[in-house]
Amino acid sequence: MAAAVDLRLIGVTDLHAHLRPYDYFRDRPDETLGLAKAATLVRALRAGQTNALTFDNGDLIQGSPLGDGSTGGLRPHPMIAALNTLGLDAASVGNHEFNWGLDVLDRTLADAKFPVVCANVLRADGSCYFVPWTLLPRRLVDREGDAHDVRIGVIGFVTPQIMRWDRNYLEGRVTALGIVEAARAEVAACRAAGADVVVALCHAGVSKIGPEGEDENAGLPLAQVGGIDAMFLGHQHLRLPGADFEGIDGVDAAGGRLAGVPAVMAGCFGADVGVIDLTLVREAAGWRVADACAALHEVERATPPDPSLMAASEDAHVATLSYVRTPLGTLDVPLVSHFAMLGDDPSVRVIHDAQLWFARRLIGSIPELGAAPLLSAAAPFKCGGRNGPDYYTEVAAGPLRLRNVADLYLYPNGLRIVRATGAGLREWLERAASVFLRLDPARTGPQALLADDFAPYDFDSLAGLTYRLDLMAPARYDERGRVVAPGARRVLDLAFEGRPLDEAATFHIVTNSYRANGGGNFPGCEGGAILYEAPETNFEALLAYVKVHPTLRPSASGAWRLAPWPASLTATLLAPPAAARNPAPPGVEVRPVGSGPNGFMTFRVVSES
Repeated sequence: MAAAVDLRLIGVTDLHAHLRPYDYFRDRPDETLGLAKAATLVRALRAGQTNALTFDNGDLIQGSPLGDGSTGGLRPHPMIAALNTLGLDAASVGNHEFNWGLDVLDRTLADAKFPVVCANVLRADGSCYFVPWTLLPRRLVDREGDAHDVRIGVIGFVTPQIMRWDRNYLEGRVTALGIVEAARAEVAACRAAGADVVVALCHAGVSKIGPEGEDENAGLPLAQVGGIDAMFLGHQHLRLPGADFEGIDGVDAAGGRLAGVPAVMAGCFGADVGVIDLTLVREAAGWRVADACAALHEVERATPPDPSLMAASEDAHVATLSYVRTPLGTLDVPLVSHFAMLGDDPSVRVIHDAQLWFARRLIGSIPELGAAPLLSAAAPFKCGGRNGPDYYTEVAAGPLRLRNVADLYLYPNGLRIVRATGAGLREWLERAASVFLRLDPARTGPQALLADDFAPYDFDSLAGLTYRLDLMAPARYDERGRVVAPGARRVLDLAFEGRPLDEAATFHIVTNSYRANGGGNFPGCEGGAILYEAPETNFEALLAYVKVHPTLRPSASGAWRLAPWPASLTATLLAPPAAARNPAPPGVEVRPVGSGPNGFMTFRVVSES
């Protein structure tokens, strides 16, 4: 009888520096997140398993003040220290690992006591910047109690868009191959080196728009390369197995398989742990996977944090609390992003104000910046969607601390100023407006304004212009920045200084490096239109603005709003229950109608004439 070995593979992904069950932006415990809680579940999933391996799939060090504040030189980085303590077997890198450049990343990973693999980031000479794959020799015990030497190959991939999003750090030092291109060579090399089983740690997801999206989210074509036995996915902050990927050809959303290969995507922030159980059978030709099961395990609120990870992170936690509690000034009005997708909102307006203030200070030393009207582009970064009902900016009126400013601008993006024509600005706004679903006045029953997994960071408003968005019109663009409805226009009444926008005029727009380098696939934003690259981040610009304006009272003027729709149309929005206490932006009325999914409340949005 052939020997049968049960092998459990366990993985987390997209932790984004959420180590402890603590929300540093709100300065309070949060039992819904954190590697320390996930680690308790990981240990439980490993308990009683003779053969088990544990992985992390990237976007590890960026995303919370604990992580971002530790990139300045704390050794080891608290997230690396935590994974060392947990006993990780291997990891890959995510796109956000590159946000501070290669020198910071190299220093951070040098303290890892586990291999970090990535096959599609290359040096100038064509060699892999990281170890592309590794062989983990393990002595596995079969169901009869006999031991076998099995070599488990682990190969990593990261979405190649790092070359656009962090171009200023990476250009000239590395290049990124497409995931499938790298896999065709390196999976075969891993097998040729003696891998009996190959596990892919792929920091990319599954495209919902078909082949056009597979340069960034190449999970499905990666599964079709052949030679991979199990896959851990990430990047999209979604869940597999689960309903997030239903209806995609080649994806078994319920069973967790891509082109037949078992695969998991474990959400984000440590709220889930992915598990792939393999049954290996030894035959004359070697080991093969005879059976597989993919599953997600949710980390319950009642799950206690792992004591060893809590102890290992105590010093970093105390230092982070001191950092985020730094007093900066006073906020005269609350800043809450619950309804920031529905109209001009103070939580976004303060970012606009800071970016414009910072850019105007540069005009004296860089005169060409003053040669055209200056506008600002900003998005409501924390606005629910795929990250759940707790993912909102909520800054109360009163003392303003550094954590409040960090809550407004989460990402370490570099400040950029780009050039665009009036016509380009119209297309910019059309791409932003494509985040909304289309409202059909002929339909009866509720119609959601936004998909459950929408990305709020791709909804830019442009300060300095006035306009309305008609959501009964089809979206002109899709999420890949392709024109899919050439005759469609959602942007109405676009004006500058009270007059219709001159589409031939030139404007300068303060934005961030992610957008300026192509993030979100906005037309005209592919790096070539950059006029100025500031050494400061947008967060640093916001911080400087607050220090000079220690008493803040940002207000929204209704510069942009939603165009009205018929009263018979029932438009709905998901927001947290606390949103019921907040006023709606100009142009709409918002009414709670009942509980929604996953802890959200459903609101009816009524347009005003």
